[in-house]
Amino acid sequence: MQSHLDTNLLIHESSPYLLQHAHNPVNWQPWGEIAMTQAKAENKLLLISIGYSACHWCHVMEHESFEDVEVAKIMNKHFICIKVDREERPDVDHIYMTAVQLLSGRGGWPLNCIALPDGRPIWGGTYFQKENWLEALSTVARFYEANRIQTEEYASTLKKGIEQQSLIITSGETINPYPILLTLLTEKWKTLFDTKNGGTRGAPKFMLPNNLLFLLQAGAHFQDEKILEQVKLTLQKMAFGGLYDQIGGGFARYSTDEIWKVPHFEKMFYDNAQLLQLYAEAFKLDPNPLYQQVVSETIEFMKRELLSDENGFYCALDADSEKEEGKFYVWEKPELKRVMQGDFALFSEYYNVNSLGFWEQNQYILLRTEDDFTFAEKHHISIEELEARVKKWKQILLEEREKRIPPGLDYKILASWNAMAITGLISCHNAFGNQQYLDLALSNARFLKQELTDNQGNLLHSNKKNQQRSIGFLEDYAFVIEAFIAIYETSGEEEWLFSAEKFTEIALRDYYDVQNSLFYYTANSQSDLITRTIEIHDNVMPASNSVMAKNLFRLAGLLEKPEYLQIAQNMLDKVVRNISDYPSGYSNWSQLMMNLSGNHFEIAIAGAKAIEFLQELQKNYLPNAIFSAGTSDNGLPLLKNRFIQGKTLIYICQGHSCQLPVESVEEALSLIRKLSR
Repeated sequence: MQSHLDTNLLIHESSPYLLQHAHNPVNWQPWGEIAMTQAKAENKLLLISIGYSACHWCHVMEHESFEDVEVAKIMNKHFICIKVDREERPDVDHIYMTAVQLLSGRGGWPLNCIALPDGRPIWGGTYFQKENWLEALSTVARFYEANRIQTEEYASTLKKGIEQQSLIITSGETINPYPILLTLLTEKWKTLFDTKNGGTRGAPKFMLPNNLLFLLQAGAHFQDEKILEQVKLTLQKMAFGGLYDQIGGGFARYSTDEIWKVPHFEKMFYDNAQLLQLYAEAFKLDPNPLYQQVVSETIEFMKRELLSDENGFYCALDADSEKEEGKFYVWEKPELKRVMQGDFALFSEYYNVNSLGFWEQNQYILLRTEDDFTFAEKHHISIEELEARVKKWKQILLEEREKRIPPGLDYKILASWNAMAITGLISCHNAFGNQQYLDLALSNARFLKQELTDNQGNLLHSNKKNQQRSIGFLEDYAFVIEAFIAIYETSGEEEWLFSAEKFTEIALRDYYDVQNSLFYYTANSQSDLITRTIEIHDNVMPASNSVMAKNLFRLAGLLEKPEYLQIAQNMLDKVVRNISDYPSGYSNWSQLMMNLSGNHFEIAIAGAKAIEFLQELQKNYLPNAIFSAGTSDNGLPLLKNRFIQGKTLIYICQGHSCQLPVESVEEALSLIRKLSR
């Protein structure tokens, strides 16, 4: 058993990230009242350091500074040091990330912020080398000691800036130029396209699935081939690059270069959950076998490496193994020759074990440059033979890789991220008709209901071993509601719709600010923060407010609740004037704007074959529709009085006005196409 010279209060936590720091010589404490009380009693500044277990530069700063006795001595002398897992406490992260962005114009992790004993920030930054970190600590400590009044005034000013950050952005008159604005922002987006490598120009390249979902919908809506081709190019380049795990499936967090070659090797669950939906929806519009392969392999990766015995998905896999970034995923040529044997020549061409795939220190990143049909034709082999050989290669290397020491696993289970996976799995089931995807989504949804809901029916944020679970944040409600709506729309089981409605009512009660027409990120009962923030910008994950607005829009149609529609409209009106200035920061809002601008359908299916017809319809790309299907009259608004004995009828409605019912999927699709012109 390993012995340690130092142990701090993090030893009692269950977060893998916090436990990684439990034996630092820094006297770390978890976020909470105890640390605040001690800071006030000793009149010390708080040093709040935020990161997550799969964060490479968090590990670097820990090794360089937090494991260093000299650095720890300075930190312990002048500060009460708090470590925060940003995935466990995204509310704390939002506040101090906003502070650092206001102070420096940039943010990221590790995030290090110094605050007064009451939590109000006064200084911050991200990664620091040891010498710079020591200098910064000493400078801030000296300034605080000599300038208490000035520091207090500065903290008050910065706190006001944090509180006003969202509200300033969302101010302005209510306007409704949706069709014109949609045209303007898509034209602006086109100027940013990297038409050679996909995505937007420059590096690093983040996948941003929600941006691509919007562009997919915009391309289809405007019948704009340039946009659709850019989405197709991006999806192919991402799947061909080193960003995608060519052997085991699943995507790394982002590419450090502009050609998607060298990833930041950590695998985040929220990325992969969202990418399932993206590739599945793209397949409905363009049935490219590559998309189906990516979905299948990514789901297998999630099941193999991230699924708990209780059917909850874990958070992330580290970028590092054996303290080396990417070591688990890269290969040296001699070992590839050994395991591939006579197939090495063809294998090395397929996966570019050459100057293109070379990374560093004799290591290669596997990546592709050609689709299977082109490669097979060039090498005069059948597509069936190539696919069989590729399948064999992957199995060989997967077994070989399993002999290595794997990256660290962050075993937190988050309600919001799991809900995103449910939505993605539902899209995959709809696109490919695979019942296993629906079964996995339902198992995960039941896990959320059982393990991440308290006795009063409120959502909890996380589920971790031997740890008291924290109250849910708006993102948990938003994504769980979205997932449960998706289950209902695919299965016709109304219990999921009623659960979505129940969580929506809780969110309106505990998070909604009527005056601002937006939702706070934290519940009104939460009291351990200096302020409540409002999240509106779509980023690597859609903003919790934009997801809630879309949920309210959908539920308004499914439940005939005009008050929900009005709230969704008010929310969009709050941010709409900012969208054209920063389209990529409002992609989820823009999807809502597209649906509110007209050409949106309510599709009701009533009769014995309702679920069968529903599944056939949902194989098609219909992002501008909501679905309600049932085999008997259950009283739901869209199905009420629509059952005729011996028939299954499909009703296509727009704005509370329905066409005459049709009796086949083909007729329904023809009617939708006609009405869309």
